[in-house]
This record gives sequence, structure tokens and C-alpha cells, in this order.
Amino acid sequence: MKFFKYLFLFSIILGFAGQSLAQTVSGVVKVQKPNGTMEPMPYASVYWLEKQIVLESDNNGRFSFDREKNPTVSLVATFVGHTQDTLVLGISDNLAELVIKEGAELDAARVITRQQGNYISKIAPVKTEVISAAGLCKMACCNLAESFENSASVTVGYADAITGARQIRLLGLSGIYTQMLDENRPVMRGIASPFGLSYVPGQWLESIQIAKGPSSVINGLEAISGQINLEHRKPTAEQPLFVNLFLSDMLRHEANIASSLQLNSKWSTVTLAHYSADPAKHDGNHDGFRDEPVSKQFNISNRWLYMAENGTQVRFGFKALSDDRLAGQMDFDKNKQRGTDSWGSHIKNTGLNGYLKVGIPLNTDNTQNIATVVDYSYHKLDSYFGLKDYDATQNSLFVNLIYQNMMNQNHWFSLGANFHADNIEEHLRDFHANEFRDLYPGRDENALGFYGEYTYTQDEKISLVAGMRADYNNIHGWLVAPRINLKYSFDHSLVFRALAGRGFRTANVITDNLGMLSTGRKIEGWSELDVEDAWTYGANLTAYFPFGFEDASLSFDFFRSDFNKQVIVDQEFDLSRISVYNLDGRSFTNTYQIDLNVEPVERLTMLATFRYTDAKVTLKGQGLVEKPLTSRYKGVFNIQYATRMNKWTFDFTAQLNGPSRIPDFAGMGDKSPVYGMLYGQVTKKLRDLEVYVGAENLTNYKQKYAIIDASTPYSGNFNASVVWGPLMGRKFYAGLRFTLWK
Repeated sequence: MKFFKYLFLFSIILGFAGQSLAQTVSGVVKVQKPNGTMEPMPYASVYWLEKQIVLESDNNGRFSFDREKNPTVSLVATFVGHTQDTLVLGISDNLAELVIKEGAELDAARVITRQQGNYISKIAPVKTEVISAAGLCKMACCNLAESFENSASVTVGYADAITGARQIRLLGLSGIYTQMLDENRPVMRGIASPFGLSYVPGQWLESIQIAKGPSSVINGLEAISGQINLEHRKPTAEQPLFVNLFLSDMLRHEANIASSLQLNSKWSTVTLAHYSADPAKHDGNHDGFRDEPVSKQFNISNRWLYMAENGTQVRFGFKALSDDRLAGQMDFDKNKQRGTDSWGSHIKNTGLNGYLKVGIPLNTDNTQNIATVVDYSYHKLDSYFGLKDYDATQNSLFVNLIYQNMMNQNHWFSLGANFHADNIEEHLRDFHANEFRDLYPGRDENALGFYGEYTYTQDEKISLVAGMRADYNNIHGWLVAPRINLKYSFDHSLVFRALAGRGFRTANVITDNLGMLSTGRKIEGWSELDVEDAWTYGANLTAYFPFGFEDASLSFDFFRSDFNKQVIVDQEFDLSRISVYNLDGRSFTNTYQIDLNVEPVERLTMLATFRYTDAKVTLKGQGLVEKPLTSRYKGVFNIQYATRMNKWTFDFTAQLNGPSRIPDFAGMGDKSPVYGMLYGQVTKKLRDLEVYVGAENLTNYKQKYAIIDASTPYSGNFNASVVWGPLMGRKFYAGLRFTLWK
């Protein structure tokens, strides 16, 4: 542990020792009002034509980037309802000021750029992997759970072989330790978490940002392994209509509709709608159980943006969902009597979310501002799994008040306070062996937190973010979390990052481990569980070097998470029941990863990435052992070729998934086998229409014996929670995307 602390302190000292060698372009976008006054223009689009890159100005209208030895830089600034401005910088020019004007009637114009699908952000102080809109189209991602197939950082698998619930792993830890954010609002918490990844359609998203480690203190305590932030389609996008239709050979079908409308220079809105269904029963492994539930889902969302002349911004919106799933044996009918006929499960989720975000500048140059975020969520889950009933309702309120002060271009700080309230009512009724028990009636948990965060930047050379927050929790008392992030650029081609931080979370035993309900075991009662408490340390080194059409990048990183306290849900201690207890010993994960991005020739991109995980936990009766069902390694290779103007795009992805430890009671051997997965897609662009066809799991690999004792589902040995591989075989699909431009 001392090694990591000394390494981190050395990194900070090294970061302040150097001087900038990179050629950084610093710019600002301003808007000229009808009365002639000039103000900074936040969130304007800035196109770098030579590189075909789109930048966005920040709250103060500012932007910056490394010009990468380009002799000339051509920039175009645009914003809805405004004129555009163009500027060409010579080899010695590194300052840019672009001015756009209000209220002009413009002829329609479209700037066509080619976007990288996956890349590592050069600007972020934390190592941040970005999956862009182009990356989300590589394999026709139906939802968020299927958006990480080209990433080795995030592993996605099934929580069990019954419900179809998907779970992620980041830094070798379950997704419950990753804070999910919707445009920096905490989401998918508590009882909404098991199926939350399935409730975000991939075509609703503009990008996904995966930040490893605890990151910022502003959004709360719950980021232990990292933060995943979702950026949705914007109200300001000049796309009055977008339609995506999808159909697979398994008869899964879905439709997504998005409409962004700019009502005037101040008001804009985007409406998003989704429908999907899996109507057919599939039993590819012939165990008598459906490989995925029969399901039907509806989602709708409406988001608004108001921008006042003084720079005040108001964002608000809502989202509603309904999801119905029927799972179990092939002949299961929910109208038949339970316990005597076929084993089955019926799961009904309904949810409603509303939010309000207000940002107010306190001076004319936007160097001081305050912001308020209010978010309310309601979620209801009604379900049964054989002889277990689980019903839960959650009401959550999140309020965040932030003050930001940019003292100058190098120093700025944030101060704030937030309040989080969760009212969770849960009822788990176990009718196993004619015994009725009502476990864990829920909880009321409130937390009031105060935080401060200081940022120092020196162009793109140095970035230091140091934060501290203290929260008073009505259940766990005071929780204090320091966090620090450093980025140091030796020059434009070599970037070093390091971080350290602490995170806390309250365990939601049932929804964190929903697969345990798909077993015949009794569930042990629990009380006085600790708050989960962990430190995460990490470092990353990214190099950019001239190879091929564009500079290639090579990235190495190492992260370690150490738990001081953890809630353990153990199926190995007592084979007749599921044991729940506090950690008594060590629990840690070490992850190592290497990423290579190259474009050897124009429009041919290649991504190769490999991750190795060493994860250990102390279990009763076993001591320190390898964490069960945690893959030791994962390799991903993706290649994409696009013809001119993206008329044709060809994608191919290969995965190599390493072994994981399987509990002895499963009778499947000590380790799961190493297996590969292949994906392919071809897209044809016809002006405003894209047509695509593709295939997943081309090797048709499936986990054998995904359900233990499937022939006797009401016995104590029945268990559908030991899942380490894919449950569905080869799948073919086709679809289209239509975009109507303004």
C-alpha cells in the first residue's frame, strides 16, 4: 500500500516540475447580441475541418485542443439559430476567437465528419474511454447493456439464466460499485439497478464516457470502481426526426424515435420513444427453460432546454417506463398454480423520473456561476421466482447545489452541498418447504453531504483535481471521502495520469444479487450490515506516435481497489442456504490493461485491447480465494473500414474471454473454459437512410448446463445463478436508421 502512496506523491511532484511543450490551441466562442454587446457562447459546436473533429465550448464559451503539428487549423463555430464564423490559424497562431450572431435566417448546411467509435479522451484528468455515436452503431446496440462489446474495460454478462438481467464489471468489480450517471445525475440505484442497463436504448445516446476510479466528489460517494456517464441526444441537435427499426431472427423487434426541435433561439426540446418485444420462446441448450424471457418494454422521455440572453440555462424533463417479463420453463403459464406445475417467474417493472437543472452566471464573463440539480425517481418492481415473491417500491430524491468560481485560466474551484433521500419498501416472501417468511421490509436512508473541489490547469500540460466531501448518513453516520486526480503531459505525445480516492455505498442485498432468487435455497436473514467502504488507486500512461494515416495511441493502466468493509453474499459456506455477512478479512482487485488504436490507412481503423484481472475475497470457511465468476482476462479486436463518404461501413469484432472460478457445488469443474465470440456488421448509407445487417456470436458458443438441476426446479439443489458465459447462440439481425435533417 505504501508503494502506491509514494508513487502517487511522486507523480504530483513530477507533474508540477515540467514545462509545456505541446502546441495547444486555446479559443473562445462569443455571441454578438442585436444591441452589439458581446458575451461568451456556451455549448457552441466548433468543427476542426482538417481533422474532422467536433469540439464543444464549455460553460464559459472556451475550448482547447492539441493541434498535433498541423501547419494550418481551420475552425468553424456554429449554434442553432445563429450565424457561423470561420477562422484559419497559421503555424504560429494558437489563440482563436470566433464570433457568431443571433437571429439570422440561415440556409441549411450540413458538415459531414467521421467520428471515432472508441477513443481515450486527451483532455480528461481521469482516464476516460469514450464510446461515441459511431461506436454505438457498430453492432446495432439495442440497449446500454449491449454497448460495451468493443471495450475490454467493461465486461457485460447475465446475472442469472432466468430473468435476462444484465450486469457489468469494471476494474474486476460488479457493476453495483460503478456509479451510473445520466448527464451527471445519479441513476440506476437501488431496486432500479438489476434491469437498468436494459432501459436505456443505445440509439437514444450521443456518447458514453467510462471513467475508471472514484473521479469527482460532486456527484456523491458511490463511485468506487468508476463512473459511467450517459450523454443523450440533445434538444439543440438539428434532427427533427430520427427513426431506428430493428429485427432479429429470434423475432426480437424494436423501434426508436427521436425528435429534436428548436422552437426559437431560447427554447428547444427532444422527445425520445422506445418499444421492444421478445415474443418467442427459445431453448437453445435444451434444458427445458427459456434462454431469455418473453418480454415487452415501453419507454418515453421528453427533455427541454431554455437559454436566456444573460446566459442562464434551464434544463428539465421526464422519463417513464414499463417492462413486463415472463421467464421459466417452456410450458410455464402464469395463470397456473405455482409449486405444482412448471417453474416460472413473472417480473413487472414500472418507473418514472423527473429532473430540473438550473445554471445561473453571476457575472458577465461567466467566471462565477451557481447551479442547482433536482432529481426525483419512482420505481416499482413486482415479481415472483418459483416459490419466492419479491415486491419493492423505491422513492428517491437527489438535490445538488453547486457554486463554481474560475479565478483565472489556471485556477478554479467548486463548493457545494447535496441531499439524497431513499425510501425503499421491500418484501421477500419465501414459501420454500411450506415455510412462510417475510424478510427485509426495507429502509429509509437520508444523507446530507458537503464538498469542495479545486482544479489547477496549465494549458493541456498539467491538470490537478483535488476534492473532499463529508456526508452525514442517518444509518452509517459521518462518511468522509478524499479524492485526487492528476494528468501530466510530458509533451503532446505522452500523457500520464494517476488517481486515488475513497468511496462508500449501502448494500441493496436482494437487488444487488437478484440471481439468488432463481435458486431453491433458503435465504438467510441479515441485520447490522456495514456500509461498503473501499479505496481505489490507479495510474495510466498513454502514448501517441506517428503511424499510418492518423497518429496511433498506445495506453497502459493499472488499478487497485481495496475494501475496508464489504457485504458478502455467499453460496459456498452452507450449501442449503445463501449466507449474508460482513467481510472478515481482505477483499481486493488488481486490473492491468493495454489498449492500441491505429488507422494504418485512411478510413481503416483498428482497436486491440487486453485486460487481466486478479480478484480475491475472504469467504467463510475458505479464507482468501479468487472471486467466483470473475473472468481473469478479456481481449478485444475490432476492425472497421468505411468507403468514401461512409457509403459502406464494414465492422468486425473478435473477443477472447478468459476463465473464471466456478463454485464447487456447481459441478462444472474448477474453472470455466476459455471461449471466443465473433461479431460482424455491414452498413449501407443512402443519403438520409442507413440500412444495416449483422450477426452476433458467430461461433454459436453457449454455456452448457447454465441451470443446475433444471429437471427438478422445486428442489433445494436448483440454481440458475452460476452463469459465466453466453446463454443465446448465433443471432442474425437487420435494421435501418432514418434521419431527417433540419
